[in-house]
Amino acid sequence: MTRRRWIADDWTISKTTAAPGTASLSGDQAAHLARVLRAQPGQIYDLVAGGFLYRAEITRVDFGSGPNDARVLFTLHEELESDAALPLHLLLAVFKFDHMEWAIEKATELGISRITPILARRTEKHLAQGALKRSERWRRIALEASKQSRRTTIPEISAPTALKTALEHEQSPIRILLSETEQETNLTQVLNAQRRPAGYESVALSIGPEGGWTTEEMTLFAQHEWQPVTLGPRILRAETAAIAAIAIASTYLT
Repeated sequence: MTRRRWIADDWTISKTTAAPGTASLSGDQAAHLARVLRAQPGQIYDLVAGGFLYRAEITRVDFGSGPNDARVLFTLHEELESDAALPLHLLLAVFKFDHMEWAIEKATELGISRITPILARRTEKHLAQGALKRSERWRRIALEASKQSRRTTIPEISAPTALKTALEHEQSPIRILLSETEQETNLTQVLNAQRRPAGYESVALSIGPEGGWTTEEMTLFAQHEWQPVTLGPRILRAETAAIAAIAIASTYLT
């Protein structure tokens, strides 16, 4: 039977193999484990701590006085094998929040390492204004999706960023822009052309808002050496394009 997996809120890792360290859950995670699953000392779970996966044993359960005051303490045992996140950074233009949340959840399940919400020219004004307040909710969604998909890392969800700033700070050597105006070069061709004997370096992938990128934004991408690609002849919703592109890229990056 597959053990349930949790992601530690705090941990201390030892350098000795005999006693790898300790870790704990707090807040919602601890409340669920303690009150709903009725955690008891001696129970064994898989626990992610510091980006590594361990077999962990509950040593103490504190229920606390409030609904979210619980705390569950673990002793970490042997390190377990785990999969690394995809070296893929998704620059995702902000769009309708319910669709955006779905895209973040599924991108996390597929293994992406980082997501930057982009404030584009065609991002609706009320969405741009509300995006900053949504950041913590998006991070919680990524945390829950990481646990559900049994990841050992949680993708970084950056604060919403203006496109110009995001492009100026992007360090990935491979930069791919999904573009409705591109008709010939597809994502598979670009990834094939970038194949290296030692594997892929970090890849950045950009998905535009509903209505697409403006001419000025396309010029910005060109100035920063982004390669425009197509996913085919159909016009896809932003969230569909994001998931399709990540799924295609994952076959090359794993």
